[in-house]
Amino acid sequence: MNNLVLIGMPGSGKTTISKELARRLSVACIDTDRVIEAEMGMPLSRILDVYGDDGFREIENRINASISPRRAVIAPGGSVIYGREAMEHYRRIARVIYLEIDCDALLQRLGDLHSRGVTIRPGQTFQDLYDERCPLYRQWADMVVETADRSPFEIVREILRRLR
Repeated sequence: MNNLVLIGMPGSGKTTISKELARRLSVACIDTDRVIEAEMGMPLSRILDVYGDDGFREIENRINASISPRRAVIAPGGSVIYGREAMEHYRRIARVIYLEIDCDALLQRLGDLHSRGVTIRPGQTFQDLYDERCPLYRQWADMVVETADRSPFEIVREILRRLR
């Protein structure tokens, strides 16, 4: 398979790891949040304001299901796992790697969730969101890699070793 897709919670390292993996593999790196922003002509936070969580997820699912590079590392947003079409598409065209991290470590890394484009329902805590998403990440993953207390270099090295 010529593509890799990195899934995980916001702050798990998808963007950083995808850039380094792409560099090491000499392939393209695609951050799907930037693709969504370009196609919609506005930042994720504005898309969430205009379309709401459900509308954002529909847009995210549609755009992710249409991304079909030949050789790339793809870093979709953390909520991509709610889109069945997108995830089935990614499973067909790529190895899906879940960058796993515990909730406490994530909370230390994250700033303003809204400005990061994190879809969270009113009244839902970040812990609730974490507990809801983790089983879905595992369900779609071909490989699970623990990221807490590890450098990007160590994570990339482990992924490359496990891909061989």
